[in-house]
Amino acid sequence: MSLTEQAYRRLREDLLTCRLVPGEKINIKDISDGLGFSLGAVREALSRLTSEGFVTLDDARGFRATPISIGDLTDLVAVRSDIEGQCLRRAIARGGLDWESAIVSAAHRLSKTPTRDPADSARLNEDYADAHGAFHHALVAACDSPWLLRMRGWLYAQSERYRYLTVPLSNSERDLVHEHADILAATLERDADRAVALLGDHLMATARLLIDGQDSARPEAGLRILKNRAA
Repeated sequence: MSLTEQAYRRLREDLLTCRLVPGEKINIKDISDGLGFSLGAVREALSRLTSEGFVTLDDARGFRATPISIGDLTDLVAVRSDIEGQCLRRAIARGGLDWESAIVSAAHRLSKTPTRDPADSARLNEDYADAHGAFHHALVAACDSPWLLRMRGWLYAQSERYRYLTVPLSNSERDLVHEHADILAATLERDADRAVALLGDHLMATARLLIDGQDSARPEAGLRILKNRAA
């Protein structure tokens, strides 16, 4: 793996998990020194991440982690629900026994993985993030449209930044295991309308944590908490 690819993967992970806080200026030299990559490798990685929407470029100020907003989140969830819903419908229409088995296996792994980081309960457990991504990927894996799957994958990655910010705002009233189980059951029953509706509700419930947590002075409560813990 080239140094540029290594730098890209590390920076992308830091952006998705909000270790690089949305809106924060990215100091290329600090990253180069801290991670041990050359300045050129870091610049190339950041240019690639800019094309993917995770980083913005200001000619006068350099690179910055793409800011977040409630408006962007609302639009993102609506578009992701549409695209992922289409993928799920096509998967339900075409998936076979192997597809069903993969979904059941992914759902079982997800249900057995703790949501919060054992070392810091205010942060998402990265093993859970991997299991969650595997479950949602398994649901749509039988979709026969490569373009829909590509768009769905990009939208999922963009959504991850927001989901990491919801962890400090989560409450005990939400039953994620039950939400995923309901989506699984409707999918295995080949009830496309119900599965897609449940998926949309599931995505919106996550977004609602940030939308309801905002206040007039500071628009993203999850981001405020994250910044307070970042040191």
